[in-house]
Amino acid sequence: MESEAIRVIKTRRSVRKFKTDPIDEAIIRDVVDCGRLAATGRNDQPWEFVVVRDASMRGRIADLTECGKFIRVAPVCIAVMCRNTKYFLEDGSAAIQNMLVAAGAHSIGTCWVAGDKKPYAPQIAALLGAPEGIRLIGLIAMGYAAEPPQMPSKRSLEEVLHWERL
Repeated sequence: MESEAIRVIKTRRSVRKFKTDPIDEAIIRDVVDCGRLAATGRNDQPWEFVVVRDASMRGRIADLTECGKFIRVAPVCIAVMCRNTKYFLEDGSAAIQNMLVAAGAHSIGTCWVAGDKKPYAPQIAALLGAPEGIRLIGLIAMGYAAEPPQMPSKRSLEEVLHWERL
């Protein structure tokens, strides 16, 4: 029998069209809590999470991104930032993945918008008040889906699973 966690992982898809309905603060806190509990190299826990609900600020963030214009409509954007530790990118990415799954368990749609390697990352970090040494890892647009997300095809398990050697 498949657990709820496995079901959410297997069915979660990116949402880019959101309803404007607000998300209860308790759900947002639970999603971020799941992010803070992610695996982290050397237990560094380098993350900081900025929840942006203000429409004007979400609009400014959306304008800076290349592929995150829908952040303007999503009622919540969570910026995941990390101190510049040895494993900051891995740690921040693990936190983001946990939050995507947690949001899915609450029937909240999400889309991960790249941050770290994007030219706009320092601008968004500054916009959100990040001090020196804190980097934007990614943004999570979060809200109730306005329509069912597209289910893109995924490579089959047989295509990607290798035993002992590639």
